[in-house]
Formats: sequence, structure tokens, C-alpha cells
Amino acid sequence: MKRNFLILPVLLSLILLPAGAMAASHEHVAAPGGHAEAGHAMPMGHEMAEQTQMISLGDQVVDGVKAEAQLNDIQATMTQMGMKETHHLMVMIQHTDGKTLESGTVALKIKGPDGVESAAIPLTGMGGHFGADIVLGAPGPYTFTIGTRLTDGKTRQFLFSHELK
Repeated sequence: MKRNFLILPVLLSLILLPAGAMAASHEHVAAPGGHAEAGHAMPMGHEMAEQTQMISLGDQVVDGVKAEAQLNDIQATMTQMGMKETHHLMVMIQHTDGKTLESGTVALKIKGPDGVESAAIPLTGMGGHFGADIVLGAPGPYTFTIGTRLTDGKTRQFLFSHELK
């Protein structure tokens, strides 16, 4: 009888282990969590990496904090999902000593080729970076102004630019 009680948990773990492995390797879908449009899911992992083109916008240091920005072309993926967003802007923020900052308020203003600046777009913390899905509709030069108020209470502003072909 005791032996049956020991065999049962072992058998259950052997049965459930493959199911858990399949769930862990399944394509992940993350809620937008602050992407420009709420209510949609976005593929992540290998599928997303294969369908995006990452563009480095460079990095800047302001008052002891470094911001490194990237623009990911996600238009093909978003079009497949019926969404209008064309790019994902992400910014990694860290102290100059290398410690990543993952909390605080971060927002983005976009000035397009027409010279018009957008309203502030909140960037959401996303596990090591802040980001949002945005629409860059026309070719030409874009300026991205990223404003932060981090846990130290200081406000900082970082400027990045990119010319969309």
C-alpha cells in the first residue's frame, strides 16, 4: 500500500511533465500593457524577432542616466493582425554604473516630417525597457523626445532622430 502511494506521485509527474514542457515552449502572446492601442495581443519570441527590423537610434547620457533607444519595424506583423501601428519604440534606461532602471514615468513625443509634434505617449515598463507601439506614417525625418521622471525624482529629456525611407 505504501509503495502505491509513492508510485502515484511519480507517475503523475511523468504524465504532467510533457504537458508542462509543451506549454513552456508554446508561442507566447503578451498583452499590450501600454502599447498605443489597448485590447490587442502581440506575438513575442521567435515569430516577432523574425518579422521585425531593429533600428538603433543610439544612446545618450543625461545627468548620470543613460538612455538607449531602438525602433523596431513591426508593420508586417501588425498589418496581419489588422492593426495600424508601424513601429515599436523601446528605450533601455540605466545608471551610468550599469544598473537598469525599470520604474518611473517615461513618455514620448514624436515630431514627424510635417513638423507637427504629437501629444505625449506614455511608455510602459516591459521587463528591462520602456516601450510603445507607434505609427510612423510618412517617409522623412522624425525626432523622438523621451522625457523621464525616475525614482530619484529628477526629470530628464533625451532626443533621438531617424529618417524613415
